[in-house]
Amino acid sequence: MKGEPIVILLVEDEEAHAEIIRRNLEESRLGNNLVHLTDGQMALDYLYRRNDFLDPATSPRPGLILLDLRLPKVDGLEVLRTLKTDEHLRSIPVVILTTSKAESDLVQAYEHHANSYLVKPVDFSKFTQLMETFGYYWLAWNQYPH
Repeated sequence: MKGEPIVILLVEDEEAHAEIIRRNLEESRLGNNLVHLTDGQMALDYLYRRNDFLDPATSPRPGLILLDLRLPKVDGLEVLRTLKTDEHLRSIPVVILTTSKAESDLVQAYEHHANSYLVKPVDFSKFTQLMETFGYYWLAWNQYPH
């Protein structure tokens, strides 16, 4: 990857899924920083620098958000809606990474300006392959503005 590494904000309440994602990004050696949060309220606090996330030095602005839909406290669609209606945050790419294949979730995600919608495979090897491909696409091949 060229330039500065980006911060990836992973909002995922399933620890096993988060671990698969973390391992694959580390194995890709893409040099990115991963911040893992486990609920939607924490994600909003992080993005708006509230509560435990007041300091920009320890809560840097993410360059990419991986967002599950089924989250405790505030669901992923509400996080997405809030983020994409804020002029300071809406340019951050958001990839929905969920187990939901429901057409209504897919439609709502894109209506609220998700940049991509990926369904987590149940099969471990397919999930690993998805994350490997994702890593190269979003973090190595995709171009970001300076």
